[in-house]
Amino acid sequence: MAQALLSLDDRSFLTPSVTSRGVVLPDSGNALLMGNSVPEGKALTDLYDRIRHAKNPVLFPGPLVLWRKTPDSPAMATAVKRLSAVSGMKIIPMADYRPKYPKINPETEINPSHPNLTIWHNKIDLCIFVGVHCHYANIALKIIRGGTSCFTVALCSYAGDDEAHLTIRDLTPEKVQSLAELFAKKG
Repeated sequence: MAQALLSLDDRSFLTPSVTSRGVVLPDSGNALLMGNSVPEGKALTDLYDRIRHAKNPVLFPGPLVLWRKTPDSPAMATAVKRLSAVSGMKIIPMADYRPKYPKINPETEINPSHPNLTIWHNKIDLCIFVGVHCHYANIALKIIRGGTSCFTVALCSYAGDDEAHLTIRDLTPEKVQSLAELFAKKG
């Protein structure tokens, strides 16, 4: 039985982790694009092109942007709003996605703002997670990658997220502003 679990492929019930396929997180100054380490500037340009050509791109800011959790939270929120304004992307906030124990009320815990359900039901073809806790982003991105054709992006304050199709690591408000500036200059 253990051998069968180790040899899952794309037709399996569970989406295989990308680390099982040899994908590793990029070094500082680089980003991860479709499992390959590339210079960060190339990844930002690629993301700009993908957003421009997407039919329904959406930003999903999490608690690290929405609430004053870090000293950069206010500046990051401003940068995310600017990116949305110049790119035309919608924003769907993920204010709090933690389950409440010991009792879970499905009407409040499984809500329309949950990214997996939102992507499946609203035909979102490009999603950008920013300010989402790593452990939550990792599992949500894996579910989205396995169950939809949505292009997933993780803008991460730490080492990046290998489960996303594109991840920028060591995120700062200035990096989000630089993406917004591409839209301001090129349209």
